[in-house]
Amino acid sequence: MNHAFTDPSYQNIPGKKLRLSLFGWLQALVFSLTFIILLLSFFSRSVTVSGSSMVPTLHDSDHLFLHSLSYQIEQGDIVVIHNAFGSSLDYQNSIIKRVIAVGGQQVHIDYDENLVYVDGIPLDELYINEEMVEPHSTSFNTITDATVPQGYIFVMGDNRNNSSDSRDERISLVDTRNVLGRAFLRVTPITEFKIFS
Repeated sequence: MNHAFTDPSYQNIPGKKLRLSLFGWLQALVFSLTFIILLLSFFSRSVTVSGSSMVPTLHDSDHLFLHSLSYQIEQGDIVVIHNAFGSSLDYQNSIIKRVIAVGGQQVHIDYDENLVYVDGIPLDELYINEEMVEPHSTSFNTITDATVPQGYIFVMGDNRNNSSDSRDERISLVDTRNVLGRAFLRVTPITEFKIFS
């Protein structure tokens, strides 16, 4: 009598193959994630956004990875800056801003037109949160015109009305040696996962 169809070990083969297949995929996924995390740890920096100066592009508590090895800073990059306030103010945390102009470029800010000009050309800034309102403060002067020397950058937040940036004379032009890196990947919240070009 043939018992091949009643032997439990034979009946369970498809289930075993499925479990082995799922286990293999799980192993590959864990290996890939581990490799990516190690790669990012060695070749980049991890930062968490604090504050709302880059809304709507970035939000408080967003988790980013920075390209921190040597690279050419370009207009439009989102960068993290250390010691932006120098010794004049007691700011311990780094700040994150968008590069508006690099060395050799000229910046003009026109609050009446809600435009930022670089080398006489208005920027197409679809990323800003709202129209700019000219800041008025007795504690600092607002910079509206600047020629950026080599080795420096002019930066602004995307949330222009809630951002301390190069318009504030206490920050002014940023020495590129104080740039920790360029944001290239947002990993959390996972629903907002994004690669920045």
